[in-house]
Amino acid sequence: MNRSLLHETDQVFVKDGERCWFVKLGEIRLFESVGNYAKIYFQSNKNPAYILKSLNALEERLDEKVFFRANAQAYRNLRLIEKIEPYFNGGLLLELKGGEKIEVSRRQRSSSKK
Repeated sequence: MNRSLLHETDQVFVKDGERCWFVKLGEIRLFESVGNYAKIYFQSNKNPAYILKSLNALEERLDEKVFFRANAQAYRNLRLIEKIEPYFNGGLLLELKGGEKIEVSRRQRSSSKK
């Protein structure tokens, strides 16, 4: 099985009810953990959709120059951050271009600065 890194131009298969399509990774703002699935937010869709992959499985394949694990439940696209603010207990609050707000844990904050 090929476990190479996925790049911004690579596509993932997305299912939302009966609708299915391929989405380029560069268009995805956010991956959120929902059990064995990942909820994804992307440019061309206002509502999130799902892929049958856990965040742990995705972590092995996502390019850390593009996607950063903000906390235990979310990966966010570094290139689609709109605003960064200080947050509770030494963390950060990120606002993405789609309006989603994600907390970066204090532990992950030092990695996010890089």
